Amino acid sequence: MNKKLRWITETAVMLALLIALQQLTKPLGQLVTGSCVNTILAVAALVGGLYSGLTIAVISPVLAYLLGIAPQALTVPAIMVGNAVYVVLLYLLADRSGKKLWKQPIAGIVASFAKFGVLHLIVCEIFCGVMAEQLLASGTMKAPMLTKLPAMFSWPQLFTALIGSAIALLIVPLLRKALHKNAAKS
Repeated sequence: MNKKLRWITETAVMLALLIALQQLTKPLGQLVTGSCVNTILAVAALVGGLYSGLTIAVISPVLAYLLGIAPQALTVPAIMVGNAVYVVLLYLLADRSGKKLWKQPIAGIVASFAKFGVLHLIVCEIFCGVMAEQLLASGTMKAPMLTKLPAMFSWPQLFTALIGSAIALLIVPLLRKALHKNAAKS
C-alpha cells in the first residue's frame, strides 16, 4: 500500500473509532469519554504520525459539539488548540522507535499537563475570567455556563489526558506489531 493511502486509511479508521467511542461513551460522562478521545489522539499520533494526530485533534471537538458532548461552540477552538498541543508534544517527545521506552510515559505526562494548561488558560482564565462580562453581554454565553465550564476544563482535562496516554502507550506496541509497521518510520 502506498504511503499516502495508508495514512488516509489509518486516519479514517481512527476517526471512525473516535466517532463511535464519543457516541457510545457520552452517557458515561467526561472521564470516560475524554479518556477515550485522548487515547485515540495519542494512538493516531504515535501510529499514524503527526498529521494523522493533528487531523483527529482538529476534527474531534467539532464532532463532540455536533454530538452534544462539547458544551459550547466557543469551546471548540480551545479544544482544538489543546488537542493539537497534546498531539504535537506526544509525537515529538515519545520515542517512536521503541528503543527508549522510558521516554513514552514522560511524553504522555508532559503532553497531558500541557493540554490541561492550555485548556485551563483559554477556557477558565480567558473565557470565564477576562472575557466573561463581554460574553454575557453579547449573549454568546449564559451565566450558568460560566460556572459549569471551569469545572469541566480544569482537573478533569488532566486526568482524562493522563488516562488516555496510559491506555495508548499500552496498546500502541500491539497495534504496531499487528500492522507490521516499522516504528522508526512513523
